[in-house]
Amino acid sequence: MARMNWYEIAPEGAKALFGVHHYVTKGTNLPADLIHLVFLRVSQINGCAHCIDLHSRDLRKTMSVDRVTLVPVWDEVPHLFTNQERAALAWAEEVTRLSETHASDEAYAAASAAFAPKDLVDLTIAIAAMNAFNRLGAPFRLPVAATAA
Repeated sequence: MARMNWYEIAPEGAKALFGVHHYVTKGTNLPADLIHLVFLRVSQINGCAHCIDLHSRDLRKTMSVDRVTLVPVWDEVPHLFTNQERAALAWAEEVTRLSETHASDEAYAAASAAFAPKDLVDLTIAIAAMNAFNRLGAPFRLPVAATAA
């Protein structure tokens, strides 16, 4: 069943959310690949097909297919991800699964060790923004670019 296009129905809300996205992707010191890794992992956890497709495509422009493919099991292949990428992915999982993890002191300490205070706040804003996008993309079934061919 076709569903509505949320950003056409509520353009002011979309503008606000895309403003946060713009801040995260253009206004922080976080590396672009790190942001897209986090966006992909959050989207995988939340099951947003549109965002998984989009961020996988973004990452494949600058990253090996092996690394992109293994993002869901990043902790099993530590040699493929830097210490900071692993810390970001762990924090992304912790914050995305907040109702289960309650952002544990251990996870916070690990993330704080890997990021300067401002960078950790910006990373958390990125995680929160992608969670918001997923909660719009998945329910409204935004289309994917992927084809069966």
